[in-house]
Amino acid sequence: MATKTQDYSAMLKDMMGAFPVDTKIMQDVYKSQSTLAEKMSAVQLDAAQKSTELSAKWMQDTLSKMSSITKAKAEPADYAKSMTDFASATAEAAAEHVAAYAEIAKKVQTETLELMMNAGKSMSDEMSAAAKKATEEMTSAAKKATASAK
Repeated sequence: MATKTQDYSAMLKDMMGAFPVDTKIMQDVYKSQSTLAEKMSAVQLDAAQKSTELSAKWMQDTLSKMSSITKAKAEPADYAKSMTDFASATAEAAAEHVAAYAEIAKKVQTETLELMMNAGKSMSDEMSAAAKKATEEMTSAAKKATASAK
């Protein structure tokens, strides 16, 4: 009596062939990641540009204030006054510039947080849709595989 042996490799091949691979999901993920990276780069480049401009302005201000120190004075007390005035002006400018750096950092932090929250929501929505679609396709494929195995 001959018994028919089940061909498991053929059944597995049929089952795997029944599971469609959706490359659009991967393309969408890649596109989302590229868009996020582009936006993050824009935030970073903007901050770097503003920081560089602020540094250059600070240096220009400092150099222009130094001209009063380098001038020859008639009285020795004038040198002390000149140094005191320079130190006072420099301290005031430092406070202003540090506050400006803090504003740049605050803006970067806010924009980065907004981007990450939006990206997280988009990814969550995409993953939910992909999981739902994959579940439906796998259920359908499993039913077909089960039906063909009978």
